[in-house]
Amino acid sequence: MDVTMQEEKSPQNDKEKWVEEMENMHIESAIMNRLIMDYLVTEGYKEAAEKFEIEAGISASECLKGIEGRIKVRDAILKGCISEAISLINDLHPELLDDDRVLLFYLQLQQLIELIREHKTEEALEFAQTSLSERGEESPECLVDMERALALLAFEKPEESPFLDLLCPAQRHKVWSRVNAAIMEYENKESVPCLTKLIKLLIWSESQLEAKGVHYHKMNDISKGEVS
Repeated sequence: MDVTMQEEKSPQNDKEKWVEEMENMHIESAIMNRLIMDYLVTEGYKEAAEKFEIEAGISASECLKGIEGRIKVRDAILKGCISEAISLINDLHPELLDDDRVLLFYLQLQQLIELIREHKTEEALEFAQTSLSERGEESPECLVDMERALALLAFEKPEESPFLDLLCPAQRHKVWSRVNAAIMEYENKESVPCLTKLIKLLIWSESQLEAKGVHYHKMNDISKGEVS
């Protein structure tokens, strides 16, 4: 009898029961579709949004207005064509970079990184002195990031330096995310997808439970929905 009760209360059985309850929860497909569409539009995936609009039968024509400009900016940044991206942003919203000097700094910083990537050392140094030094002195955050980028110049092969992350595609994506959020906010649109907010809420909730010593089933892999 005692053994049976222990088995019923074991962590494994408890987990299986919890997973079963989660699987039995019903979430309307319309809600899931809106979350997906919101993510695609906010992140600028126009083609995917248009296809999903047809497949899911959800209207997104109003949401997709004006997305073309953001897509051109994104493509330019992800290709490393920062001067082109700055020009496109100025065409889209002429006052944005004048009002947001920190955003301009990070675009110019990426432009410096692209020069270093191409091993244009002298041009990179001149660009840093003429375009970045003043902004770096004004903001501690900007100064640290500028110092990391300039540190690449100390290495004959920057791609083998401790600051390799600045040369990875993820760095361009980071700049694009910053630019995308700024454009969305400038247009009085929500800059963070609802799906992202839900994931952040999940992570925050788990941290609160851990801080209070509460036993719970942690989502150890959100992308796969795996629970520990």
